[in-house]
Amino acid sequence: MVVTGIFRKALLCRGSNLNLSNLRFASTRTVTLIPGDGIGPEISAAVQKIFAAAQVPIQWESVDVTPVRGPDGKFGIPQSAIDSVNKNTIGLKGPLMTPIGKGHRSLNLALRKEFNLYANVRPCRSIEGYETLYNDVDVVTIRENTEGEYSGIEHEIVPGVVQSIKLITEDASKRVADFAFNYAKANGRTKVTAVHKANIMRMSDGLFLRCCRDAAKKYPEIKFEEKYLDTVCLTMVQDPSNFDVLVMPNLYGDILSDLCAGLVGGLGLTPSGNIGTNGAIFESVHGTAPDIAGQDKANPTALLLSAVMMLRYMELPTYAAKIEKSCFDTIKEGKLLTGDLGGSSKCSEFTDEICRKVEIQ
Repeated sequence: MVVTGIFRKALLCRGSNLNLSNLRFASTRTVTLIPGDGIGPEISAAVQKIFAAAQVPIQWESVDVTPVRGPDGKFGIPQSAIDSVNKNTIGLKGPLMTPIGKGHRSLNLALRKEFNLYANVRPCRSIEGYETLYNDVDVVTIRENTEGEYSGIEHEIVPGVVQSIKLITEDASKRVADFAFNYAKANGRTKVTAVHKANIMRMSDGLFLRCCRDAAKKYPEIKFEEKYLDTVCLTMVQDPSNFDVLVMPNLYGDILSDLCAGLVGGLGLTPSGNIGTNGAIFESVHGTAPDIAGQDKANPTALLLSAVMMLRYMELPTYAAKIEKSCFDTIKEGKLLTGDLGGSSKCSEFTDEICRKVEIQ
C-alpha cells in the first residue's frame, strides 16, 4: 500500500512535529535494500544494526543491482531488483559506482527513470556540535529528477561535434513545482525559490519557470521568488539564511544540492530521498570510497539519516526521532567519530554508540 498526500511529504523533514500514530504500520513491513558498492555494504549493515537496536518493524529484502547486459548490448538493472522495488514500493540504497565509458548507463539515473522518482529531496541543516563555517543552515533543495540534461539524449553530429539534448516537459515541471509547494506548506516553510536560467534558455527553463509561477498561485501563503542559478550560488555561500525551499531542474539541483551539503559538513552528513508516484527510494549521495572499503572506516551517517527520512515517509515518526536523536547526540559528544568527522573511531564503534543510545531511550 502506498501512502500519498501532503502528510506523507511532511514526514520527510527532520523534526516534523506531526504526531501521527505508528499503529497504521504496526505490522512488519518489507523494505528493499540495495547495499551498493565500495563502502556501501558496510554502512548498510550499520543501518540495519541500528534499526534492530531500535526494534523498527522492518524486514530487509537485500537485492543485487550489479548491471546485466540487455538485448541492446548495454548494461542495466537486474529484473529481480526491479521486481523487489515494485513489490515493496520503498527502498534504501547505498552508493553505486557507474563505470565511465560506452555501454554503461548510470544505475542511479536508471533507478529514477525505472520507478518514476520525479522529486529528489535533500534537507541540509546544521548539526549541533559539528562546527563548519556556517551556523544554523536550514535549506531544502527539491530537484526534478527525471529529465533535463540528464535525459540521456545525445549524439555525434559529425566527428568531433556532439550534441546533448536538454528535455523539459510541462508535465514533469508542474509535478515537481506542485510537490515543492506542498512540501513547503506541510513543513511550515515560508518561501519557495525557483532556480533557473531562463534568461539564456528561454524556452526550456522558461517553461519550467512558468510551471513554478502557476503552482505559486495556488499557495498564496507561501512566498515565491525567482532567482538565476549563478545568483543563488553566490548568495548561498554568502548567507544561506536567505533561502528556505528551492526547486529547480535536474542538473541545477545536482550541483546546488552538493553545494548546500558543503555548508553543513559534506555529503557524509546529508540525507536524500527520491519520491515517486508509486513509491520512494532513499539513499546516501556520497561516493563509494573504494580506498577505505572493507577497513571499518566508513561514516554511515548519510545513509542512516536517509533511512530516518524513510521512516517518516512510512509514518513511523517515533522510531525516526529516536534514531535521529541518538545519531546527533553521538556526533555532538564528539567522542566516537569517524575520520571524516575529525575523529579516529571505527565505523563499528560509531555504530555501537548510536545503538547504545537508542537502547537507553
